[in-house]
Amino acid sequence: MNKRLGLVSLVLLIVVGLLLVSSLYPRGGQRIRVGGKNFTEQTIVGEMVAILIEERAGLPVERRFRLASNLPFKMLKAGDLDLYLDYTGTGFADMLGRSYRQETREEIYRQVKEACAEQFGMEWLQPLGFANTYTLTMRRKHARELGISRISDLARHADSLRAGFDPAFLDRQDGYPGLTDHYGFRFAHSPSQLAIGLMYKACREEHVDVINAFSTDGRISMFDLVVLEDDKHFFPPYDAALVCRRDLLGEHSGLVGILSSLSGKIDDDRMRRLNATVDHDGRQEPEVARQFLMETGLLPRP
Repeated sequence: MNKRLGLVSLVLLIVVGLLLVSSLYPRGGQRIRVGGKNFTEQTIVGEMVAILIEERAGLPVERRFRLASNLPFKMLKAGDLDLYLDYTGTGFADMLGRSYRQETREEIYRQVKEACAEQFGMEWLQPLGFANTYTLTMRRKHARELGISRISDLARHADSLRAGFDPAFLDRQDGYPGLTDHYGFRFAHSPSQLAIGLMYKACREEHVDVINAFSTDGRISMFDLVVLEDDKHFFPPYDAALVCRRDLLGEHSGLVGILSSLSGKIDDDRMRRLNATVDHDGRQEPEVARQFLMETGLLPRP
């Protein structure tokens, strides 16, 4: 009798243990897969998200950072990723294929949120507070010499200027193809294809004259580059927000509150400084992310 009770107790303990493990490890033991594109702020914010999930939700995380820019969305849609950071303008123009007609940033967010939920089963959380807008950028001294301060000014020098763009910008409708149609000019020499990490250095060292840049990148000021005014308003708003599989939030309802704690916490200037801390000062993204979370009270200090 005692042996039978002991066996029953052991079975119950095993069942309870399995239930506890299954609640912590979603989808049969898989980790929460946090992705990121191949530039600095994506890895910094990705680390913030991963740390919050690990330490506040108690869930295991697999980091999938430095992916080609077009991959995270495809992976999320295919169920190979659970969440990552993206931008409303990218969702509007690239994911949904819509043309920007001066809609407000609030309207862009609403359309992207509703359409991605309906078409792809994705949830866009509230924006984090900064916008990483596409820009065209030159060396400050060179732009001043040529009298260039606006994108439309480039048309006068399109025969001689050398452009270098990242692969995504060369391909996307809210990149070079759409920009040339909108502004009515093309560079005489086909733009070089440059990795994001090399563009700024290539411009500073005069290998190219014009690059596409990201408005929150600390290297713009670090390399004494100047952002050209988008005087014909081609680029839509690019408010940064976390994008998640809706199934994930259904499996772990507490994640919404944890992830939403980042909303509104990072403005443009703060993101530029965080990026520069990595790109200029040489600090590591996990260290920068953890320090930010502690400074904002999202994680306790040790």
